[in-house]
Amino acid sequence: MADPLKVGVVGVGYLGRFHALIYARLAGVELVGVCDSCAERAASVAKEAGCAAWNDPLALIGQVDAVSIAVPTSAHREVACAYLEHGIHVLLEKPLAVDAREGAEIVSAAERQGAILQVGHLERFNAGVMALAARIEAPRYIEAQRMGGFVERATDVDVVADLMIHDIDIILALVGADLVDVRAVGTPVLTARIDIASARLQFSNGTVANTVASRVSDKKTRRIRVFQPQGYLSLDFIGQTLDSAVPEQREAGQRPEIQRSRVLVEPVQPLDREIEAFVRCVRQRERPLVDGQTGLRALEVALQIQASIAEQQAAMTPAADASPASSPASDSTVASDIKPNGG
Repeated sequence: MADPLKVGVVGVGYLGRFHALIYARLAGVELVGVCDSCAERAASVAKEAGCAAWNDPLALIGQVDAVSIAVPTSAHREVACAYLEHGIHVLLEKPLAVDAREGAEIVSAAERQGAILQVGHLERFNAGVMALAARIEAPRYIEAQRMGGFVERATDVDVVADLMIHDIDIILALVGADLVDVRAVGTPVLTARIDIASARLQFSNGTVANTVASRVSDKKTRRIRVFQPQGYLSLDFIGQTLDSAVPEQREAGQRPEIQRSRVLVEPVQPLDREIEAFVRCVRQRERPLVDGQTGLRALEVALQIQASIAEQQAAMTPAADASPASSPASDSTVASDIKPNGG
């Protein structure tokens, strides 16, 4: 029997804790320990997962084959590069880094050492997303909405890097063409960073994608719609349900009739599947579904959206700031989701 894969988790806040608990129950995996700057939190998660605890984020170097890193984005480059330079495989939570330069440094460190680098875009492991991707042929228009209430744990980044980047990554994978134009608007609501944003992405093959992300809405929505010549697909990420509408030919001379149906999808726990895929890639030396270059591309597009929002804000006059027309949501139902108390 092969030796167990020795793993650890660096950063055991809300998401890192789940990483540790999943590793703890995986067959053929030994959770060596967890690291966190908060000693009490590290000890609590270590007790729950049955492993050791450290406060030093680099304490696992020399003790593990692979790590999950779920520290604040501002620390991604420092912590990830330290492990990668020692040949330790890394599952790094999204976004890859705070900027493209640091992201490229992380990717380069993995490539130099031949280490596996997987970026934590866990929505790629949603069963509905996988079913959707299998049915995409020539998307012409994509509409994505990702909205929810305010949570304190994600305030080190804006809504583009926190939420919208999931849909950016999925859209890039579905379209498979070069991005040629980005137009975006956004505004802070409860924080100093952008809390609600809307972006329009145009690709070299003519495909257009509109995506809206909000962390100040009263209802949690995770949905993507894809229109293509062969029909229409609508995915609910939360329910992992996929609905389709396709034209069905009738008798000669008659207009096709739209047939609607629900694709059977067996729901899965995306984080479990993501971590299982990472372990498999490490053991079999496979390229991850979301490797470093893929994560870097999503980050670069997110940065373009942020830059477009900054340009739009700079161009606004004081009068425009007070105008309802400055709302980033073109759909009135989205605009009505904004609540002063974060919903």
